[in-house]
Amino acid sequence: MKKQFISLCMAWWAVTGWASPHTFQVSSPDRNYVFTFTQEEPEGKTRMYYTLSYKGKEIVRRSELGVEIENKLLESALGIENDACRNWRDNLTFIGADSASHDGTWQPLYGERKEIPDCYRSLQIKFRKGEAPASEVTGGYDRSRTYFMNVEVRAYNEGVAFRYHFPATSNGLFLHITDELTEFAMPEGTMAWHEPWAQAPVSLLPLEGWEGESERPLTMKLGNGLTVSLGEARMVDYVRTKFALASGKAHTLKTSMYDCADIITPYDTPWRVIMAAERPVDLIAHNFIYLNLNEPNVLQGDLSWIRPGKTFRSGLSQKEALAAVDFAAERGLQYIHLDAGWYGPEMKMESDATRISESKDLDIKAICDYASTKGIGVWLYVNQRALVQQIDRLLPLYKEWGIKGIKFGFVQVGNQFWTIWLHKAVRQCADYGIMVDIHDEYRPTGVSRTLPHLMTQEGIAGNETMPDARHNTILPFTRFLCGPADYTPCYFNARVKNTHAHQLAMPVVYYSPVTFLYWYDTPSLYQGEKELEFWKNVPTTWDETYPIDGEPGEYIAMARRSGEKWFVGVMNGLEARKLSLSTEFLQRGKRYMVTLYEDDPHLDTRTKVAIKQKVIKGGQILNIQLQASGGTAMEIKEAHRE
Repeated sequence: MKKQFISLCMAWWAVTGWASPHTFQVSSPDRNYVFTFTQEEPEGKTRMYYTLSYKGKEIVRRSELGVEIENKLLESALGIENDACRNWRDNLTFIGADSASHDGTWQPLYGERKEIPDCYRSLQIKFRKGEAPASEVTGGYDRSRTYFMNVEVRAYNEGVAFRYHFPATSNGLFLHITDELTEFAMPEGTMAWHEPWAQAPVSLLPLEGWEGESERPLTMKLGNGLTVSLGEARMVDYVRTKFALASGKAHTLKTSMYDCADIITPYDTPWRVIMAAERPVDLIAHNFIYLNLNEPNVLQGDLSWIRPGKTFRSGLSQKEALAAVDFAAERGLQYIHLDAGWYGPEMKMESDATRISESKDLDIKAICDYASTKGIGVWLYVNQRALVQQIDRLLPLYKEWGIKGIKFGFVQVGNQFWTIWLHKAVRQCADYGIMVDIHDEYRPTGVSRTLPHLMTQEGIAGNETMPDARHNTILPFTRFLCGPADYTPCYFNARVKNTHAHQLAMPVVYYSPVTFLYWYDTPSLYQGEKELEFWKNVPTTWDETYPIDGEPGEYIAMARRSGEKWFVGVMNGLEARKLSLSTEFLQRGKRYMVTLYEDDPHLDTRTKVAIKQKVIKGGQILNIQLQASGGTAMEIKEAHRE
């Protein structure tokens, strides 16, 4: 790993001097992305702007940067009142700039890839707010009356990210951030996959006439053919943000804060992430940028207790739980899960998650002991109401019972208090060797790099809401860009709107290190369906990920490798289609045995999934026919000559 730091101050002095406007550029290592920062003087105010291009095409037009801060003590110290003090966008004094480059790789504990490149060029542009000169003898600034903010930019081959950094001050400055003024002015004609909340339907809309906000990541189609996604990384102690239309500015989005944030310097705001691609699936190929923008793993010691796997939800009786353990062991699953209701009404603050409800015939420790003999672990659901009141008692108790993971239910997301509480609670679980799955509106920002026992999270309209195939084929290009999602695939439930082969492909297309399968299904529904060997064999983490092809809302084809085997998942939208899929992910010319699981409406079985085998050569085109709302799953291994 190597790292370089180069001062830009003298270089830019030679070009522009210290007078406004100041202009700085940073490009990605492959030079495809070019981020340009300027500080200009419209109407007598110095103001910060940026633009971003990809392969010479404009993706973000001239857009404003800055934050709004309210602090009476700050106003007093600076001798400035009201808007002039609060607006950290106008009249900041430029004091210098630095650049750096980083070229490295790292290996996650588990993931979509065995090794992750971490290469970028960065730029820090430094400003001060207020100017109270010290005496001529001491020189410099009176730091008790001068405050600082940097704009930090990183340009990766995978995308560009920027944030605001508030350096440490001698008096430990408190700042009350009331608004983030970051804007994204998009080219005219941009269309966005708009989603008003994390489990909402998705609509393709122009950047006009929205009511309220749209979730992140927000993926957009530009008139120049590029697909662009806006996101957020490393949000652990801030407020939830979404995207709203900027008032009075056409085709422009603004970072929309849920509430105010209180910070103490030194402090970094979350990263604002911009990705672009000529093919939509290339966004998926580059999604590890979210992990790279977070801190490395902070957990120490033996981490073998962090074990990805597949999970089956059990009924809430001793008989059903033991049967679920047997089913999990038989079907190649690693866990069972006891869902809401085991300790009483989850929405009542008085419900006690240290005790099993008197209405339930359950002995959780006995279940854990039995499951252990079969190599199966047990997860528990606990509502946040109980966690808030009892977490210090729950964690040692659950460790004593033998619990391997907790699903946090109905978490509060939005304000800074709950954000900090949530990530602290996740960190506490690690002290007891307990994994975490966060449910409801929480969306990942790459924190699982830092806390790898945070296995997955919901923040998605999955099979609890039974969406259609259009929705399912949008998700890989939107929600799944920022991290794993607990979609809870079903197989037998009659409310599923898609074919069985469509469902079968989900664990390959949808990444989740802990994947809940057979949601709403029971062991008795399984009748020896041979195609379910695919779910038995498919892992949940990968050595290599290769998005093959796809269009949001139309179809998605994904290949992933674990060890010597490749698994392919293809999910189709609402219209039947033929696809010609490249197998460039295989070694060219080598022979491979492909086991295909395909929809066949003429088959005389209740699931109508045909199983076929064929030998191909690496690099060969695979032609497949997809039903409306259908799919195909494949398992590929090297073919050995007899």
